[in-house]
Amino acid sequence: MAMLIVALLMARQLYPYVSGSDPTVVDGYVITEVAGGLGGPTCLVWHDAEHLLICDRDDGQIKELNISSDERRILLSGLDRPHGLVLSSTHAYVSEAGKLTSYNFSDQGLFVNPTVLVEGIPVGNHQTNSVSMMPNGTLLWHSGSTCNICDEEDQRNAALLWVNATTGEHGVYASGVRNSFDGVWVGGHGYFFTDNGRDWEGDHPPEELNFLVEGESYGWPYDEPETPVPEGTLGPIGTWTPHTSMNGIDLRPPNSPLPGLEPDEGFTLYATVYGSWNTILPQGHEILRIDVTFDGTSETYDTTITKFAWDAGTPLPLVFHPDGTLYYAIFGNGGTLYSIQAS
Repeated sequence: MAMLIVALLMARQLYPYVSGSDPTVVDGYVITEVAGGLGGPTCLVWHDAEHLLICDRDDGQIKELNISSDERRILLSGLDRPHGLVLSSTHAYVSEAGKLTSYNFSDQGLFVNPTVLVEGIPVGNHQTNSVSMMPNGTLLWHSGSTCNICDEEDQRNAALLWVNATTGEHGVYASGVRNSFDGVWVGGHGYFFTDNGRDWEGDHPPEELNFLVEGESYGWPYDEPETPVPEGTLGPIGTWTPHTSMNGIDLRPPNSPLPGLEPDEGFTLYATVYGSWNTILPQGHEILRIDVTFDGTSETYDTTITKFAWDAGTPLPLVFHPDGTLYYAIFGNGGTLYSIQAS
């Protein structure tokens, strides 16, 4: 029996990488391989309509890929597990393990003149992930927990942090967020972010989609099965299969051929589900469609979450192209970039 359990655990770990299954998508759409050999992709950011910037955790690099010619170049190297990148008109901000750095753009499109904004955020079970820019120019930085369940010694862990993009002054914007990989701004509404809950507790807790409210807590580590939303905390606006790791997320633009709500109905997000290592049988490995509606009377959000693609390996970052095509990359197996569009 012990050998059988070990075999099942090994099969679960290897399945997304060796199953041989082609990714599958709902009828009317097609998944196309765009580029391989990208290492360990953790972020995808468009510099322009042809050039995609990629965080590569495996090689510690920021890479540039021309999606038309497959030309590639390295913009930064020697990084410590880069997980996030955001661009302004003049600067690039790069998230590494426990560190956030500002760079100037050179005439050749390279990142130069680094200025460390924040460093020394503790890294443990998780690390600092995505970074985005608020409408007022302040940075919003996702900082994971150092543990599965604990009281953090540094309150900057298990939180979303605000960071002054010039001085590096920073603080906690929201707390109780165990391991939030990514988020997206939606005009007229605000910021929506994924968060992955504790392991080793069976069907508790589900993975979360949350709406960001400054100063609020989102429950971890006090979200017990009996009190999934502890008193004084905010609950999720959408949930997914426990322990499957909902990660990259982006807003479907109006010009996208992918299905979604019309503007007068609400809006639609798409998200990756990396897959579970904390279950006997493989789960996840999906791209989700998340339809979001807003009740103006109760001022609450409601979501309908469905599978849009599956058998997708280990998808992590995703982003919509300016033309509405959806791109996502799998982490591991050499790192492969895919696109999804109407067939």
